[in-house]
Amino acid sequence: MATVNLPGSRVHRMSEPEPLPVHPTAPNAPTSRIAFAAAHVVADPRGENALGAPAAVDWDATLAFRHHLWALGLGIADAMDTAQRGTGLDWAATKELITRSGAEARAVAGRLACGVGTDQLTLPSPSFADILAAYEEQLAVVEEAGAQPVLMASRALVATTTDPEDYLQLYGRLITQSRRPVILHWLGEMFDPALAGYWGSADLDRATDTVLALIEEHGGRIDGIKVSLLDADREIALRRALPEGVRLYTGDDFNYPELIRGDELGHSHALLGIFDPIAARAAAALHALDAGDLDRYDALLAPTLPLARHLFAAPTYHYKTGIVLLAWLTGHQDHFIMVNGAQTGRSVPHLVELFRLADAAGVLPDPELAAHRMRQLLAVAGVEQ
Repeated sequence: MATVNLPGSRVHRMSEPEPLPVHPTAPNAPTSRIAFAAAHVVADPRGENALGAPAAVDWDATLAFRHHLWALGLGIADAMDTAQRGTGLDWAATKELITRSGAEARAVAGRLACGVGTDQLTLPSPSFADILAAYEEQLAVVEEAGAQPVLMASRALVATTTDPEDYLQLYGRLITQSRRPVILHWLGEMFDPALAGYWGSADLDRATDTVLALIEEHGGRIDGIKVSLLDADREIALRRALPEGVRLYTGDDFNYPELIRGDELGHSHALLGIFDPIAARAAAALHALDAGDLDRYDALLAPTLPLARHLFAAPTYHYKTGIVLLAWLTGHQDHFIMVNGAQTGRSVPHLVELFRLADAAGVLPDPELAAHRMRQLLAVAGVEQ
């Protein structure tokens, strides 16, 4: 088996990944849970993907990765923070991504949800009307693509108002305009510090009250809410408070196995960035859950949890760097370049530990390829191979 010389004179011997079953019904989606993988974009390594430059995207590789996820039976949450919304993927590239992904989803009957935000705004102090118009513009693009809208948290909104009534009014307008039931999106400040105080309060209990008031008023037009607060107890409490028919989509990349597994009072569905690099293992686990094989479900996801907790460690918003490293190590792209130059967002020691944990988690299907590419990365970093 291949080896890699890690810093500190350590020799890492690659493990043999467990073969995952090919289900006779694949690529049918899991039936007991709805599962979206929030997918990354593949940068064009020949493009000018420098800090602050417009995103140059390798569309063929980006769309091929989405077909990989659909082939596993997973849905795709596109144009979300995993795709570097707000951290390099500008609105022009985002609009093209939504349009292209929508066409590909229709071709294979793949489940697709796309982020609706306000990141095209360039005004220093946008008005409430400006923010609403920006949301409406993006909502029209997502609907035209045939995707389900995810109403993303807006930096412009949280910077403009601290009044919960403004949130209720704006979201109410968007929910009633949408042609399909929407997914709300609560992204914690660990993912984006600019979103601190969302829903009109830094007090999470008060923010929760506002969210529940919105859902109570428009429940029939809300499919669910995606919660990324990395707080399992708070998520469970919110899940139990939701009206019947409104789903909780976990975005908790620290506690997803237990939240999706659920308890006697219910369970969470999934809209997760971690499902990008562990897609095959996650799909197998969800099929085991469908079959009532909880031991198999636990055995498949438990080894991925240390990987996820390291990948999303503070500063959490740099997790995309690790996502793309793993996509390169697994052969889903031919380089370790990101839009906005974001491949520099994590240190070499962080990436070395990520590699080790990915191998332990069984998510590197071709150990020889992964070892070869990790040796290349370390050689550039001055670690003799």
